[in-house]
Amino acid sequence: MPTLSKASYRTMQQNLWWAAGYNLLAIPLAAGVLAWASFVLPMAVGAILMSSSTVIVAINAQFLRRIDLRPAAI
Repeated sequence: MPTLSKASYRTMQQNLWWAAGYNLLAIPLAAGVLAWASFVLPMAVGAILMSSSTVIVAINAQFLRRIDLRPAAI
């Protein structure tokens, strides 16, 4: 079914961009890139952000349930 496959591919791309964007931002902050400016991301905040990233990806995948898979009326 092309509708489901296109929606699945679109969701995979969204999840990939979200996860990549999160990692590009959060990992350097956790590593202390901004330590010179007295900003260090606490480990607890990093853990919460990592968990929320996983939850966001899972919720986005659940939106596939909204797709109407009934055949079109003839």
